[in-house]
Amino acid sequence: FFFKAEDGIRDVAVTGVQTCALPISLPAMAFPESFLEEIKTRVPLAAVVGRKVKLTKKGKEYSGLCPFHHEKSPSFTVNEDKGFYHCFGCQAHGSVFDFVMKTEGLQFPEAVERLAAQAGLQMPERSPQEAQQRDQRETLIAACEAAAAWFADQLRQRAGEAGRKYFESRKLGPQAIAQFRLGYAPESRTALKQTLIARGMSEQVLVEAGLLIRPEEGEGRETYDRFRNRVMFPITDARGRVVAFGGRTLGDAKPKYLNSPETALFHKGALLYNLRNAREAAHEAGTVLLCEGYTDVIALAQAGMTHAVAPLGTAVTEQQLRELWRMAPEPIVCLDGDAAGLAAAVRAAHRALPLLQPGHSLRFAVLPAGEDPDSLLRAGRLADVQAAIEAATPLADILWRATATGDFSTPERRAGLRESLQELLRQIAHPVVREYYKRHFSEALQKAFPAPAQPERRPWTPPGQQGYSKGYGQRGGGRRPVPTPKLTPRAGAAVGSSGPRERVLLAALVNHPALLPLVDELLAQVAIRDGDLDTLRHQLLDIAPTAENLDSAGLRAQLSGTARQVADRLVAESTSMVDKFVRPETDLADAEAHWRDVLAQHMRAGEHEYRWF
Repeated sequence: FFFKAEDGIRDVAVTGVQTCALPISLPAMAFPESFLEEIKTRVPLAAVVGRKVKLTKKGKEYSGLCPFHHEKSPSFTVNEDKGFYHCFGCQAHGSVFDFVMKTEGLQFPEAVERLAAQAGLQMPERSPQEAQQRDQRETLIAACEAAAAWFADQLRQRAGEAGRKYFESRKLGPQAIAQFRLGYAPESRTALKQTLIARGMSEQVLVEAGLLIRPEEGEGRETYDRFRNRVMFPITDARGRVVAFGGRTLGDAKPKYLNSPETALFHKGALLYNLRNAREAAHEAGTVLLCEGYTDVIALAQAGMTHAVAPLGTAVTEQQLRELWRMAPEPIVCLDGDAAGLAAAVRAAHRALPLLQPGHSLRFAVLPAGEDPDSLLRAGRLADVQAAIEAATPLADILWRATATGDFSTPERRAGLRESLQELLRQIAHPVVREYYKRHFSEALQKAFPAPAQPERRPWTPPGQQGYSKGYGQRGGGRRPVPTPKLTPRAGAAVGSSGPRERVLLAALVNHPALLPLVDELLAQVAIRDGDLDTLRHQLLDIAPTAENLDSAGLRAQLSGTARQVADRLVAESTSMVDKFVRPETDLADAEAHWRDVLAQHMRAGEHEYRWF
């Protein structure tokens, strides 16, 4: 099934087909098809793509290096007549709207608005209610923009000397001050209020914009400026318009950092500081950096890393994570190297777990203890920042480090660690991602707590009888020992790659169901790399408690789906397998002995992995 991005489809449910979630955000409004087609007509796709990709015309198409993955020879094409781009390397495909969304980190309505402006088209008429909301937003934005300009002017005045000294102490130069529109709010209860009201803005608008505080107690008490004696950091929306402010005190006022309140314009959990500037830079850099504070972002920008953003005084939210993933598949969390920074990294990791998708994750730049990007860059340690970013730790490893910290010298503590890891796994919604995390944690547990080496197995020989194996009778089954057949597998047949050994191990179990209760604990611990074989392994473990009285046909009758098909194939293949013990005519005792030997070889080859989950 194929859908256009502008259709605004997010979840598609079709009978008999698993629901799939497309990474497309629902539009805020419906756009007429004729309006979208007019944009496509007026804004050539090749012109839009050509701003990001060097294109060469070949016949009716253009070609170039794909902007969505690294390649040395062009596999990316633009077909102007049909109105789509396509990459034969990574299969990226879409319209002009898709291209703008992917390369600039925009949602569909934003992409339409941006392309409509380029086409010289007015946006479609909205309902009276939507028009009223738009007018209110525009009024509030005008107030915030006016306040930002006033704060910037105050920084240049004599009263702003304290603010200038603060920025100098942080080594923020004139270019950064101008780029980020930094300013200063003087120590006055009504200076901003009086200035903006004199310019024709109403007191109520300034309250709704979060610039003034209206006391809640008593009647007739006057409003006053929210920000006083603070250096000011304007916060912009995705279009670069000022919608709120962050202010750092230069005195003893609490809190140290003060943000604008929630308003019709500003929802701090949905925005990121420097979002507008970082979007395009993130596409060029291939990633986006998430820092803790405003000065970290500005310092990185001064150092040439303009793809940095910061949350707005809160822990990273789901909305902010989705915004980050629109900019890059693996954002790098670059927080302070102290205990608080590491705790924030862990919180971000936990918040991301339910949202993980194939190819989308987080990485974490571990900075020196007590340092942040701002402090390192002020000390001239750009190389340390770059090294930390290049060596960023994957999300799975951060979770392991945070969980596996402590003393696990007792079985009970190791069991507790396993339970903690299982709780993390339960938070991962995507089944494929969850399965790979299972394997990752299993490997980490195996490395931390390796299984003891199995002693070399020596056949048991009854008194007076040579060439007999220990067999099944030793386990109390009452069966007399039987001679061990001479099995002569080809050199390397059982100790080759893990794939053939996995097939041998499972084929023996399918042909000898009574073997299952004897080795089920080992089977549960050893991972099977092949997905279909692993499906069979799981169903065999479910059957194991009642398998002793089953024959091969009865066992296969209890299997279902892929497991049944794989078992049937293994039975057919077993007649020609070099490891003859897998065949149904082999005595159970000998089948068990050789099964354990193959498992031991599998382990010694270093290709086994214990399954802890």
